[in-house]
Amino acid sequence: MDDGKSAVTPGQRRAAVSLLLAMVLLGVFPLDVLLPSFPALAEHFSRTPADIALSISLFAVGIAFAQLLIGPLSDVIGRKGLLLAGMTVSMLGAMGCVMTNDYSLFLMFRVVQALGCGCFVLSQALVQDLFEGEERDRLRILMVTATGVFISVSPLAGTFLQATLGWRGSFWVFTVLAALVLIKAWLFLDNSRPAVRGTRTNFLKAYRRVLGDFDFVGYWLISAFAFACHFSFIVISPLIFMDHLQLSAYDFSLILLIYGAAYVVGGIIATVLSRRIAAGQQIVVGLSLILLSGLVMLYLAANFELAAATVLIPMLVCTAGTTIARPAATSRAMGMFPDNAGTSASAGSTLIFICGGLISALISLSPANLQSTLGYCFVILSSVALALNSQISRRGKSSEANSIAQPGSD
Repeated sequence: MDDGKSAVTPGQRRAAVSLLLAMVLLGVFPLDVLLPSFPALAEHFSRTPADIALSISLFAVGIAFAQLLIGPLSDVIGRKGLLLAGMTVSMLGAMGCVMTNDYSLFLMFRVVQALGCGCFVLSQALVQDLFEGEERDRLRILMVTATGVFISVSPLAGTFLQATLGWRGSFWVFTVLAALVLIKAWLFLDNSRPAVRGTRTNFLKAYRRVLGDFDFVGYWLISAFAFACHFSFIVISPLIFMDHLQLSAYDFSLILLIYGAAYVVGGIIATVLSRRIAAGQQIVVGLSLILLSGLVMLYLAANFELAAATVLIPMLVCTAGTTIARPAATSRAMGMFPDNAGTSASAGSTLIFICGGLISALISLSPANLQSTLGYCFVILSSVALALNSQISRRGKSSEANSIAQPGSD
């Protein structure tokens, strides 16, 4: 019975939460902290910044490929071994990046690092394994909040590491953090798989099972669309603040710190709402705020000149909506196939990655006003997500009505 209590003891809870937050940090660290080092990397390898950007694309592809395999495999052999192996591989890749002076080898080691980092997709599966009910929902809110804060702080951290340790600094720090998390995971986790036994199907069957369910895909798409709004802003924010508004890198970092603070406030609001209203209502509230932020951004773009405030104010509203909608939708999706938690996490993470990457790329390549394009993106994505949530709710009510109407039902 899911009584809303944690499946771990009070003493283990703190260790579990700290491990999960550390995995969230390491999941964003290799991408965002490295951005301020692009000029130094280009100079070191005698390449253009565009060539260095290829390492980011390859890294993302490597993570996407790895997590497709790691999630279902963890349902069969357990989470601990794969997590330890993944972190070891990611550390070897990071150290290879530090030691090489050849650009091609650097790209190869970045892919190796990415393949190892694919293990961090197991954070959602571990939440499903270790926590229950409202505890899961609150922890997912905390993880979404932490992700936003870490991403927002990353440019400032990357600037500091570049100034003090050079471009290799981010790889050294990643290696140290990964080693600490590896030790913590080794001491804290066991290799049991709390899923139902006898479900050792192959990868394709596992994916066909979860992706063949409309509600499962719908909830993950809702989470993906909410994430895409946040991720699109992060991707194009340098173009808006540094290229168009000519802000310094330091001023740009401070703006993202304000954005990160909004994630904290949004997380607090989401936690309060999770105790007062159902998950479906939380999704509607969150998506409605994203829709409102898009309308506000379009109004400001049409009536005022581009300024930091005209972009940041609607983004703060969008952030609150993201931190409310994403955890609720993720919990709904992850609760549908508890015996395939690893596969569910991998499928959902891949959908999020695809949506975030494609949508942000389309926005950044748009020749139109970036602020207006971002506003239209929020309006369209939130509207589609609201329609999806409405359809899922109608299906649920229809299914419940049919169940009641069945002869002999209680």
